[in-house]
Amino acid sequence: MPVLLRSILSPSPWNDMTYNKPQRRSQAENPSPKPYKLVSFPKSKPKLARPAGQHKYLSDRIHGVLDLTLTVCTPLHVATGAIVLGSDVGENEDLIKTMVRDREEKLIIPGSSLKGVVRSVYEAITGSCLCKVGKISRQNLPRGYQECEINLPKKKREVCPACQVFGALNWQGLVHFSDARCQSSKITTGFMPSLHSPHSEKKNLYYENDIVKGRKFYYHFANAVDRGKQQGIPVQQAAKEYVFSAKLHLKNLSEAELGTLLIVLGQDPEHPIALKVGGGKPIGMGSMTVKVDRFSGMQNKQNIVDRYSSYHNTSDPLTDKDLEKLLRSAISDAHKHLVQSPQLQEVTQILTYPSDRQPPQGQY
Repeated sequence: MPVLLRSILSPSPWNDMTYNKPQRRSQAENPSPKPYKLVSFPKSKPKLARPAGQHKYLSDRIHGVLDLTLTVCTPLHVATGAIVLGSDVGENEDLIKTMVRDREEKLIIPGSSLKGVVRSVYEAITGSCLCKVGKISRQNLPRGYQECEINLPKKKREVCPACQVFGALNWQGLVHFSDARCQSSKITTGFMPSLHSPHSEKKNLYYENDIVKGRKFYYHFANAVDRGKQQGIPVQQAAKEYVFSAKLHLKNLSEAELGTLLIVLGQDPEHPIALKVGGGKPIGMGSMTVKVDRFSGMQNKQNIVDRYSSYHNTSDPLTDKDLEKLLRSAISDAHKHLVQSPQLQEVTQILTYPSDRQPPQGQY
């Protein structure tokens, strides 16, 4: 996931890094600039509302499938969690960290990974709750930003904007990402330096008056750090310019919710956001751009009636100018009714792509 603050205190090997063995720096030495930045919380609490539900297609909402093309901009590695002998997977390495593949041995990005990446940004720009915060205590979260929960016995059914779309505890969301499959059957071998968990003892980096400052996102970089003399392990990866195909299934979304998803996917020309996927984010890995190819679905009551009163689906998918019109209208509605402009500006400053930033070459 483009890492939120939810993970800054978790012992994940991808969140921070040092090269070789950690060495003490004298106070006179300056570490490399941080490869991340915190996005602030809105001053107001999240606006809670009852989810649209999945019991039926609502005539005033949007349903369908977006076909997506994702292009790798810096080397991408989505780990299986397994380190194997290189000879076992046809690689000329002693040991190698493997990447997820399908039955045809093509690289894939699990849909759950894409959903998490998109949700992270969606939460930030809509002033939504902080969910799955790991070891961070509820008392350390801004007031009103505790994780949402649907509690039917207590008739608690209102949740934040992101939970309405992506789901919450006891509530299934309205969007589903298919696994993204690489169009090429090739797999390249890259290198992952030793990455270490964040410095949780340095609370001034993440807290102010014992309250979390914001959500953590890593910058995009012009390139990823290469091997050099660093210690680490070879990894299977998708190289730059590799292309993946995926589908985004949606149901009962308002136009503003669809528009916000499109902004996160980089479809707003004023906010050219790219996704940050997989491991190695601190060293520049995992940058991906998205292109929406077409939309197949139902946008009004008549579409729904036609779909279920005939054995044949007569509606044509939207492409080219018709698709552009839908995207433009939805994005405009998102800016009017859902997106928090200050937070969107902060996210854009971090996730704009292309970028001329260079990744850190040492401790930071």
